[in-house]
Amino acid sequence: MQPSLSKQGQGTFTVPGSQIRVDHLSRMIATRAKKTVILDDVTFTVPAQSLFAINGPSGSGKSTLLNMLTGIDRPSSGRVIFEGQELRAMSEDGLARWRGKHVGIIFQFFQLIPTLTAIENVLLALELGGGGGLKRREWRQHALKCLALAHIKDLADRMPSALSGGEQQRVAIARALANNPPVIIADEPTGNLDSRTAHQVFETLSSLRQYGKTVVYVTHAPELAALASARIDLLDGRIVDSYQAQAIIAAPPQPEAHAVGGDLEKPGVNDPQVSTALPPRGGDAK
Repeated sequence: MQPSLSKQGQGTFTVPGSQIRVDHLSRMIATRAKKTVILDDVTFTVPAQSLFAINGPSGSGKSTLLNMLTGIDRPSSGRVIFEGQELRAMSEDGLARWRGKHVGIIFQFFQLIPTLTAIENVLLALELGGGGGLKRREWRQHALKCLALAHIKDLADRMPSALSGGEQQRVAIARALANNPPVIIADEPTGNLDSRTAHQVFETLSSLRQYGKTVVYVTHAPELAALASARIDLLDGRIVDSYQAQAIIAAPPQPEAHAVGGDLEKPGVNDPQVSTALPPRGGDAK
């Protein structure tokens, strides 16, 4: 039987070094008219039991990268390695089974089943994931424990329509914990909440590290990215900065040369008023 959720040092529950390695990952969509690059040669590591941020503006490739980490989408090239397993090598059925046991997903818009109560949403996830190694008679107690971790146990029997946005997101967190996965992945988990509720929900997510979880979250808010223990910053599908992520930083784009009096002149090279020094590159070395 799978051990119950408890704080490290206060019970038997621990997660072995869960770690994700992304190697030279690219994703592109090609049509007859053009080729669109969504992710461009992305390499980084998610440390075990970290609070890991994927930060960047809209259109930078954040959600596509999350889909790669969860095996929902497949890369055009490169690989995602999860605890020694390469996701690309798995079949679709194998990925679905793997996802049910290893990853809990939290969506921006909650995605709760509206006809089920809070605890029934958690129980459904438990059933779809194979029961988390528990006997069926233990499921309800386990679901209540997950709701308690998300600070929503008192509202276990309420329908989603009777819950606020923050309360629904807490139920979604409890559902993600149902099968005791080592990694929780959240796509803009506070993006649909007011600032006060967003802060409370983020604190709940962050606290899951006490239970041995690795939490990966997408955000476009610099203040939330700054709270991470490790992070990457994406822009136009490339990593432009990182912290504690063993990332390869993309080289800055080179300015185009232009003709002056028949000769090619590069901006800054022939202009004494413009410095030719390269700006410092971001990265893990601080």
